[in-house]
Formats: sequence, structure tokens, C-alpha cells
Amino acid sequence: MTTVVAKAATEPRRSRVTAKSIGDQELALLRYVAERGPVTVAQAVEGFGSARGLARSTVLTMMDRLRAKGHLERRRVDGVFQYSSPASSGELLRGAVRSFVEKTLDGSVSPFVSYLVESAEVSNEELAELERLVAKLQSQRQEP
Repeated sequence: MTTVVAKAATEPRRSRVTAKSIGDQELALLRYVAERGPVTVAQAVEGFGSARGLARSTVLTMMDRLRAKGHLERRRVDGVFQYSSPASSGELLRGAVRSFVEKTLDGSVSPFVSYLVESAEVSNEELAELERLVAKLQSQRQEP
């Protein structure tokens, strides 16, 4: 299970945040919806569910559960429900990583970095991005 932290969409920017555990499949569906904007159940089944062998009823159940947990919003457009995520795909991914680091790695990023060094294949582009992020972190620490 992953905990995704998302802002409640009806509240102002300094809104309270909610943390609800969701499974890997739900997170994948949530990211799918966030990346594509408002989607119908039929669109989610075609673009997400079919490739994973999921029935329409399964995708609908997942979307309803995500909505009940506050991760998806639903509105009726021309008689058909469209689902959207109040959080961007990037925000969802950062929340999942934050949850993983806090819960699984007890708040330490060192095991993750060790994994990258020892086991992961990191492209030149990814390495440049990591270096940029480390430089940003160092500059933030030097600011008063």
C-alpha cells in the first residue's frame, strides 16, 4: 500500500491535506487520470484497464474508491461522468515517494541512493537531473 497525500480540491491553497492509503494499481490508475485530464470510465477502461486485463466493473470500482478517498473528482458532462484528479501526476508521484521514504526507509534517503549506486541503471539524463537536484538542495541549505 502507498499513501498519497493530496490537497482537498474545494479548499484554498493552504488547505489541509489528506493521506489515504491506496494500492499500486490504484496509484497507476490515479496517475493515468492525472496525466490525461478528465476521463470517462470508458476511456479509462480503454486506455488503462484493457492493457492490464481489467474489466470495466473493476476500473469503475477503483475509480469510485479513489473518489471516496478524495483522490478523484467526478462531474457529469452531457450525461456522462468524467473523473479528474485534483493533483498533478508529479504531485502524486512525489507523494508516493515521500510515503515510501518515510514508511519503508524510516525517513532516510541513503538506502535509496545506495540502491541507485549498486543496482540501478541510471541514464546520463537521469544522472544530470540528480546532480541538478543535489545542487539545488545544497544551495537551499546555504540560504539563511
